Amino acid sequence: MARRALWLSAAALGFVLAGCSGADDRGAVFIDMKDNFFGRAVTHVPAGDPVLFRNDGNSPHNAVAVDGSFSTEAIAGKLPIEPGEATEIVVTEPGVYEYFCTFHGSAEGDGMTAVLVVGDVDYDPAAGDDGAQEVVPEWSGRTLAVPDDYDTIQAAVDATEPGDLVLVGPGTYREQVTIRTPAITLRGEDRNEVVIDAEFQRPNGVEVFADGVAIENMTAQNAILNGFVWSSVEGYRGSYLNAFNNADYGIFAFDSVDGLFEHSFASGSPDSGFYIGQCHPCRAVIDHVTAQGNSLGYSGTNAGGDLYILRSNWYSNRAGIVPNTLDTELLPPERETTIIGNYVLENSNRDPVAKRGTYAAFGNGIVLAGGNDNIVERNFVQGHEEHGILVTPNLDENFWFASGNVIRQNVVHRSGRADIAMAGPAGEGNCFEQNGPSVTTSPPLLMELHPCEGTRLPLGFDLSTTMGTLAWLADAPEGPISLEAVANQPIPGRAVKSNQPDDAPVQPAVDVFENYDFDLDEIEIPRGYLINDGEDLMAYTSQGPGAFQLAFNLYGYLLPFLLLATWSVLALWDLARRDDIGARKGVLWVAVILIVPFLGAIAYHVGGGSKIPAWLRWSVIAGGVVAYLVTFGLISILGGVI
Repeated sequence: MARRALWLSAAALGFVLAGCSGADDRGAVFIDMKDNFFGRAVTHVPAGDPVLFRNDGNSPHNAVAVDGSFSTEAIAGKLPIEPGEATEIVVTEPGVYEYFCTFHGSAEGDGMTAVLVVGDVDYDPAAGDDGAQEVVPEWSGRTLAVPDDYDTIQAAVDATEPGDLVLVGPGTYREQVTIRTPAITLRGEDRNEVVIDAEFQRPNGVEVFADGVAIENMTAQNAILNGFVWSSVEGYRGSYLNAFNNADYGIFAFDSVDGLFEHSFASGSPDSGFYIGQCHPCRAVIDHVTAQGNSLGYSGTNAGGDLYILRSNWYSNRAGIVPNTLDTELLPPERETTIIGNYVLENSNRDPVAKRGTYAAFGNGIVLAGGNDNIVERNFVQGHEEHGILVTPNLDENFWFASGNVIRQNVVHRSGRADIAMAGPAGEGNCFEQNGPSVTTSPPLLMELHPCEGTRLPLGFDLSTTMGTLAWLADAPEGPISLEAVANQPIPGRAVKSNQPDDAPVQPAVDVFENYDFDLDEIEIPRGYLINDGEDLMAYTSQGPGAFQLAFNLYGYLLPFLLLATWSVLALWDLARRDDIGARKGVLWVAVILIVPFLGAIAYHVGGGSKIPAWLRWSVIAGGVVAYLVTFGLISILGGVI
């Protein structure tokens, strides 16, 4: 999210975010650089006019012409364009220029690529033949061995044909591996001893731009971006993988469908250990994985539809499972993710290096941020500083409500603010049931007032929770993360990860989702702690809340009570000085005012025959609401600015 999320009230903001246009105030055509894609696939610009590349994502980007005619890194003093920054270029020669981001794409047209059309020239985007190789469903029977037959993994991969197996022997391979051959299998002989080390000099450990590629039984570490990444593919599988201390994501699938992550481990990611994003329907499964010591265990931006997170361990991250909606990727909103049978434990770890945008999720087990129609069921969630399960809106360029989410049959214990919470403003259709009699909720009576069957209260959400999550973002540090800090993070239990079975068949990642055998009805609620491979939970530093956490949470909590007290005291004062009302009726009104929060006092002011002038009564009621929203908005804006 993993990402620049501000979780706050849209009604309280008091301003409208401007939409994007195609040019800035100086007349330059700008091209947004999102995470893993350019804002437009094709941009037309007159010859000699400035082009402004603007990084609206959360990772460093650049733009380099395939033919070498321009590069944002050729500008004096410029290296990668960091989040929030921009670099201007000018192309004077008319023509069609293909370009790419060297961190997330390639000159061959894979990944993050686009086209700049300069001047009055003809361009047909459908012209040309990419010469793609055929995806095959079975092993070819051919094995390319590293280092016996090839000195490097990349050399072996470059020699493959569809269906081949690249088998890698123990060793540390200081390289980045790029796969463009479809339906191959890259397999290590030992998960813990076959290590691809990017040395914080290369973007990724292994990057895949071809359909049907399976990666198995190896480790990737110390990448500037990701350990293992599949980009814009159909068919992918990551099995028995380790991803350690990579400076963005651990195991990552973007704009890809028909996939599986299984029996894998990720730690030390400043964004998330596991990620599936920008797909619908994703037709993907995460099963029997472990994320520990990351900023987020799982982040899934704008993903969903046949997307399942099952029987996995998420512990001692800053936050656990965080599906979310953002405008920095296509296909919003996040929706239709099913989360069943997971251990989600003690995700309040302040020690992992974290990107600024992930701070708002701190201390939560499962967060549904601006997502719709998700199912969170039969999970064991315990020991979180903020909430066990949180349903919350999300604000990016647009405001995204959380709607239609089902939270049921979970075991949730030992949460700081509340075991289960719904932050406001909330969308329609969120429901909570059978989550245990001892579960604490925010607002109170959440399960009783928002059942999955029957009538639901339309306004059962908590605005103070929204302000509390914003406070974490206000306290987040500015600037890029330190690669040295990422490198120095501890790797928990590195030597004890189980290997893939020796008799595992060689199987290209074709029809992965269709052939994966799982029965949701057979998945039971986990009981107690599950410590993977005999490891202990990673210890984490205990700290008190920061200044913004105290101020925002306290003020957000007290504001409604101030309104309630004002309306109620005014009503009771008016009753006390009236001589036109009998004792029985007066006692009845006192009971209504004191027993029915907010509505009782409002009912008296509206229909109780109050002697207070109508203009004053309406000023107090309407003015109180306006003052609440304005104050809430000002605090929210202040937190966002800070």
